[in-house]
Amino acid sequence: MTEQPEHRITQRGLWFEEFEVGAIYEHRPGRTLTEADNVLFTTLTMNTQALHLDAAWSATQPGFDGQRLINSMMTLSMIVGLSVSQLTQGTLVANLGFSEIAFPAPLFAGDTLYAETECTGKRVSKSRPGEGVVNLTHIGRNQDGVLVARAARSTLVRLNPEEL
Repeated sequence: MTEQPEHRITQRGLWFEEFEVGAIYEHRPGRTLTEADNVLFTTLTMNTQALHLDAAWSATQPGFDGQRLINSMMTLSMIVGLSVSQLTQGTLVANLGFSEIAFPAPLFAGDTLYAETECTGKRVSKSRPGEGVVNLTHIGRNQDGVLVARAARSTLVRLNPEEL
């Protein structure tokens, strides 16, 4: 019996060349957020906003049905984080910046966050050989499809070394 060579595939993000401008990448599965997630993130980041921590106080505030809000910085982190394995795992060099960040609707404990990313542009770096700038727009929606977060992001991504 002849021994077959082992075929291994390592999960990674996309090389610069693989990003398609105008493509929307859906990141699945989503992530259902819990009260524990919210309290942990909020306390780790020293955000003392009562809307995230104080259930009794939050219950007196109009518009939130007595619920604590999920920390918007956790929402932002989560929509970026949900994209990593599909887009940037091992191929990202750096985040260059975020802009146009918006949270048009709230998230609450028990909501499930789904993320998608649109590639809005890319160019080969003039100053960093073997790397390129990729512009992304991350979008978060809850389980009902309601837009809860949006952020534009500029990244530095490696070119495929096999194509250099």
